Amino acid sequence: MKIKATVFGLLIVAIVSSVTLALPRFALRTGAKCSDCHINPAGGEMRDVRGFNMSRKMSLVSPHEDFEMTNKLGPNIMFGFDFRGQFLAAKTSKGTKSDFLKMEGSVYGNVDIAENIRVTSRYDFVWGIWEAFATAYVLPGGGYIKGGSFVPNYGIKIDDHTAYTRGGDLGVITSVGNKKQGLIFDPRYTMSGGEVGYNIAEVFSVTASVGNSRSPQIFIADPSYFISISFLPQIGESIHLMLGASGANFKDSQRDANFNAVMQNVYMYGGFAGFSIGDFSLLGEIDFAKNYAGKDSLSTALMLEASYRIVHGVEAVVRFDRFDPVTKISKDEFSRVIIGFEFFPYSFIEVRPQFRVQTEHPTAKNNAFVLQMHFFY
Repeated sequence: MKIKATVFGLLIVAIVSSVTLALPRFALRTGAKCSDCHINPAGGEMRDVRGFNMSRKMSLVSPHEDFEMTNKLGPNIMFGFDFRGQFLAAKTSKGTKSDFLKMEGSVYGNVDIAENIRVTSRYDFVWGIWEAFATAYVLPGGGYIKGGSFVPNYGIKIDDHTAYTRGGDLGVITSVGNKKQGLIFDPRYTMSGGEVGYNIAEVFSVTASVGNSRSPQIFIADPSYFISISFLPQIGESIHLMLGASGANFKDSQRDANFNAVMQNVYMYGGFAGFSIGDFSLLGEIDFAKNYAGKDSLSTALMLEASYRIVHGVEAVVRFDRFDPVTKISKDEFSRVIIGFEFFPYSFIEVRPQFRVQTEHPTAKNNAFVLQMHFFY
């Protein structure tokens, strides 16, 4: 792999390395759904009252109970935020370079305009993107209808978008020609459209979305379709399982052999699973994308994450990512191993030291140490 600006590439990866979503392993350990702690019924981003209270109590140091804290501005209005920054040290062929970076600055708002209707918004002033959608819980059996601008539900919403099952490296670190560097879910992607979802018996859920992309650099022709199904059974009191599958269909603008723009019909599908027992959890996802890297091509993305809660407020995390842009071409795939910890030293403060080991063909010196700081509410 030829890298003209390795350090710059690592900085870009660091910037996009965490758009705030739910931590799926937390939900898995408790047997809950991500939507049990978040305003979005598909999970992620702004926390509701339960998620706020859980976040307050997950730190190493117990919060002061006599200090009143709430994310409610009134009986039907809530707010929140996620601010992230990062120190990066990258070892390259020219030595070690370091920098401090801003990553995310999202502010949230939610208004319950009726007993079963709420309006939610997010603006990220680092990326300059926004979401705004209304959710109406008006379908029989606890179902909902959502409309507006939002991120469609697909796979495991891991909070690190450099995972190849999400957005990948944005084509900088592991750039090889014009090949893809991960799936479509980079931090800039949102969709304007609608979503329908059902939660059945607290263990089965299904969502279906259709709409127009607000990321023209990825999609040109619309509509795009997404569907996700998950099953969350429990064995006894300590073992929780997660099984699911997702699918998508969209149009992607690509270049032919003569560098002419052509529209390609892309099919994406995959499965995900996880289990937790006590303080240990394991999550995995594999995805396939037909015509994603070119006509008649097949791409694969894989993510495996193991985590262990050492003590309350401290987690050890190891993750393996792999992406193969074109399966019929050998030695074009790349992968990484991430080893790190997650500390919650006090309420609404998170610290993540990580070491990232990158593997590709040909080998390049682009390993990095990352120290993330996250303030949320």
